[in-house]
This record gives sequence, C-alpha cells and structure tokens, in this order.
Amino acid sequence: MTTDISKSEAAARPAIIRRVRDSDIWWSFTNSKTAMAAALILAILVLTALFAPLIAVQNPYDPAQLDMWKAELPPIWQEDGEWPYLLGTDTQGRDMLSAILYGTRISIVIGVASVALSLLIGMSAGLVSGFFGGIVDNVLMRVGDITLSIPTILIAILVSTVVRQMLPADLREVGASAVLVLAIALSAWVQYARTVRAQCIVERGKEYVQAARLLKVPARRIMARHILPNTLTPVLVAATLNFGMAILTEATLSFLGIGMPPGQPSLGTLIRIGNQFLFSGSWWIVVFPVMQLCLLVVAVNLLGDWLRDVLNPKLR
Repeated sequence: MTTDISKSEAAARPAIIRRVRDSDIWWSFTNSKTAMAAALILAILVLTALFAPLIAVQNPYDPAQLDMWKAELPPIWQEDGEWPYLLGTDTQGRDMLSAILYGTRISIVIGVASVALSLLIGMSAGLVSGFFGGIVDNVLMRVGDITLSIPTILIAILVSTVVRQMLPADLREVGASAVLVLAIALSAWVQYARTVRAQCIVERGKEYVQAARLLKVPARRIMARHILPNTLTPVLVAATLNFGMAILTEATLSFLGIGMPPGQPSLGTLIRIGNQFLFSGSWWIVVFPVMQLCLLVVAVNLLGDWLRDVLNPKLR
C-alpha cells in the first residue's frame, strides 16, 4: 500500500511541474525580462542572507571577532584596503560585507513576519466585517479609518515606543525584533481588511454561500473554506508590494534609533551608524548598506508590479 502511494506521488510530481510550465503566469514570467531580473536579484539577496554564516568572514554580532585595529579600512580596491575585507570595515572593525549580509537577513525576517501578522489581522477583520456586516462592520471599519488617518510611520513609532517601554529593561534589546514586527503589522493591516471585506461582500450573496448557510454550515467554516480562497489573489499582490514597504519601515525605525539595536544591526541600523561618518571620508560605511536596501526593495517592488499585472483580468 505504501509503495503504491509513493508511486502515485512520484507520478503526480511531473504533472504538477507540467501544469506550472503550461500556466499563463509561468509564460508571463519567462517572457518578462524585468520580472526575471528582479527574481534573480531577490534570490541572490535572500540566499546570501540566509547562508550568511557560511559566506561572511566574521560574525558581526560577536564582539570577540571584531578587531578595533582594523577599524575604518576602505574597500579592498582602494590603497589601504586589506583582504578579506572586500567592502572595508566600520568604526568597530566590523567587516561591512558580513554586516550587510547579516543585516539583510534581519530585515527580510522582520519584513516577512510583519507582513504575515498584518495579513492575519487584516484578513480576519475583513472576513468578519464583510460576512456579518452591521455594527461589527461599522466598528472594524471605523477603527481602520482612524488608523489610515494617522501616517504609517507615526503609528509604527507610537506602537514601538509604547511596547518597548512596557517591556523590562533586560528584554528590550532581545525583544526588539518582535516589537518591530508588531509595530509594522498594526500600521499595515487596514489595506488587507478593506480588500478582503470588499470581496467578502460580493461572495456572501452568491448561491454557494447561501446554500452553505441553508445547510447550517458554521460561519467560520464558510468564511475559511468558501469565501477566503476567492479573496487571495488581490491580497497576494498587496502582500508582495507591502513586503518592500515593511522593509523600508523597519529601516526607517532603525535609522531613527527605535528599531534594531547596534549589537544586532539591520540595514537601517547600519545606515544610521554610517550616516555619522558620511562626511569624514568613510563613505563606504553608509553607501553599501544603502545600495543593498535599494536593491532589495526595488526587486520586491518590480516583482509585485509584475504579479499585479499578470493577475489582473482586465489587462489580459
């Protein structure tokens, strides 16, 4: 019996791969040089960040591996550059390439986690609001309107500051990433809620939902099994675009000094530290983290734009 199941699974894999290759999305991807270039850049950035311990010449978070005698070395192609510090070192003797790889990993993890949390909050609120309507809809949407009336960065700063002050002093640095995820998620859930709510209002009046209600199917099952799958396309596009915005928000908060601490630098923290030495001649301390952040956000946004175009039926 087990052998038969494994054979059927093995036979199904080529069929799945074939369906993917024959799909419109794959055709559009392979015929879009912009999408392929953005995907390649994003894949390189993500893989090098994930395998940073294997690629980096030092762990920038470990003070024992830092050498103050090697502080502010220029990139290797300049006169005073030294191997293996390809992009030079910062004021603490930290290899810039290693710091960028580790910082990119932190920025990506915070971006993914914050988008996932805001998706969970926004989709739940949108489903409940659109399905039940009435006072529930009014309350949730008014909360969303209030959230939208405040600039995103101000909400993130407020949440980050309040939560950080509520934590014990010895946990503030350890929980900095969790605080950032919560702050970014609470400032970005409204877009998902409104998108899901609009789709839910359309779907709840259709025959299959009415039939499920007549059969006494629980409301949570109708929302999860029937309505939610029909709302995923616009939500997926919004999540892809908001991933780049989440990375930028994290970088902004870290640049302002209320994000990741200097002992666990993200790209925003590296930019904040390097900005202090921009006009002292050590330009590489800030320029290379800025370039990495720009590459990451531009690649994500280009993929999001392509995904939005390919999933929009009006453009087909």
